[in-house]
Amino acid sequence: MPHFLPITLDEVKRLGWDEVDIVIVSGDAYVDHPSFGTAVIGRTLEAAGYRVAIIAQPNWRDDLRDFRKFGRPRLFFGVTSGVMDSMVNHYTAARRLRHDDAYTPGGAFGFRPDYATYVYARILKQLYPDTPVVIGGVEASMRRLSHYDYWSDSLKPSILYDCPADLMVYGMGEKPMVNIANMLADNEPLYKLHAIPQVGYMDTRAPKGDNLIMLHSYDECLSSKRHQAENFHKIELESNKIEAATLVQPHGDRFVVINPPLPPMTTEEMDASFDLPYTRLPHPKYKKRGTVPAYEMIKNSVNIHRGCFGGCSFCTISAHQGKQIVSRSEESILREVRALVQRQDFNGVISDLGGPSANMYRMAGKNKELCRRCARYSCIQPTMCKNLNSDHTPLLTLYKRVMAVPGVKHVYIGSGIRCDLFTEDNHGWDYFRQVVLHHVGGRLKVAPEHTSARVLSLMRKPGFDLFLQVKNRFDAICRQAGVKYQLIPYFISSHPGCQLKDMADLAVEMKRLGYRLEQIQDFTPTPMTLSTEMYYTGINPETMEPVYVATTPSEKKEQNLMFFFYRRESQPAIRQALHNHHLDSYISRLGLGSNGNPKSTNKIKKK
Repeated sequence: MPHFLPITLDEVKRLGWDEVDIVIVSGDAYVDHPSFGTAVIGRTLEAAGYRVAIIAQPNWRDDLRDFRKFGRPRLFFGVTSGVMDSMVNHYTAARRLRHDDAYTPGGAFGFRPDYATYVYARILKQLYPDTPVVIGGVEASMRRLSHYDYWSDSLKPSILYDCPADLMVYGMGEKPMVNIANMLADNEPLYKLHAIPQVGYMDTRAPKGDNLIMLHSYDECLSSKRHQAENFHKIELESNKIEAATLVQPHGDRFVVINPPLPPMTTEEMDASFDLPYTRLPHPKYKKRGTVPAYEMIKNSVNIHRGCFGGCSFCTISAHQGKQIVSRSEESILREVRALVQRQDFNGVISDLGGPSANMYRMAGKNKELCRRCARYSCIQPTMCKNLNSDHTPLLTLYKRVMAVPGVKHVYIGSGIRCDLFTEDNHGWDYFRQVVLHHVGGRLKVAPEHTSARVLSLMRKPGFDLFLQVKNRFDAICRQAGVKYQLIPYFISSHPGCQLKDMADLAVEMKRLGYRLEQIQDFTPTPMTLSTEMYYTGINPETMEPVYVATTPSEKKEQNLMFFFYRRESQPAIRQALHNHHLDSYISRLGLGSNGNPKSTNKIKKK
């Protein structure tokens, strides 16, 4: 029977340990499931022979007893803010404080600080100045070099400059964390750990070597947004490569050094990670406090791959998980499905069989040597790479095998589907038909994101014609099958490059199609995305050309209002905004006369 990693001193004593090798401090509640990074790193280190304990959501405002409960670990502290950047977790796009937290029992808010990685590391160094602190997870990974922070509206230095960590692991950290533990267990001095791939560190001297890129310093980026944009272009190019260069950025009289990543995991390594003895449950300590909402959302889902080669401007997946797709074997996935069926609370429905995208399973370059030299941000945008094997047959086969497992009644596909992967030759449209008829609950979500060709180009998304093609196929499939399903599009307002006229055009197109949109969001800048760099600098780092950006609350509100052209209460403000921007022709096109009340046949519920 799998056991939980200990989160209390009593559990450590029951295991008979006289000390702990590694203590992981996390901003999330401890859910022992492969979808939660703390569990993955903890189980990986345990499998390597180390005694691992977890301090989950410690109280940082009292006498710090939570941080002291296990004492000094033999090797190091690992620190993560959790599955999300703590500021994204805490605040909306309007910088308003959220009132819940999906990674806390009962959904309660207030169990982690702002900038949690920074806060935890400072406390640990205060209590245990001689014990190594290794930071990782999304917050550390995406803040590894100078970056724009939306919540303070400032350009921040590398997290290693503000955070007293000895080492940072970026990306998916199983292998570098084991390397760190092994070297510290062998009593190697900290400076020797600077040679480990996929880590970052701060040093008084810049490294030497041929495969090295010196970036503009943090001070230079503070004084010139152009320098920050130039930096980002180099950083993104290297993050797209399998064989990347070392990145160095001066910060004052010190240097932040980011080593190249390890090669992508193999299928065998991915299988081994998912086959670790997870209980797949939240720790029982939380029972009285209620369920962990994020766990409830994914507990009946199965992850089939990592990575994404889509290259969307506003997404951090490829910067964290990598562009290369690493897929699990069918047998590993089926083992997890069979284990899921055995759970007493399983109702026969798999809520998602996907990953960062729904349909990139086992897709990769045909010629690996070409992939090794490639620095493209996307394998499918602006055109599909001729070297890409985009065959959907492995996915169709996998779905059939999972559906054939006794006890599985239904398999839903909840992950986002990349419709720009569909061709007549790769069975993509066959896949689409299969998903529509058998793997959605009457509503299929797709993400065209906008209707403007210029804005979509900046988003690195396909043209809106693809959505129209998908909609026609969807409608035809439903008509032939005699079902009335909904195709639900997602859209973003205030993305860099988007002006009010673009949003008015979007509204006109939605009126023509009969949609009443509510599946929408206002663009939120998050560290280390192309969209965020455009938002902060007003420059497209790819071309170094200026980009219009809606940054003021009034501009963003005006753009967001266009989604709701059909609401009578919103129409006066929309008419005024259109008039102020000399876009009066849209008032009649949207039916926004004094009594205008556009009708729609496709009402979509809010997220």
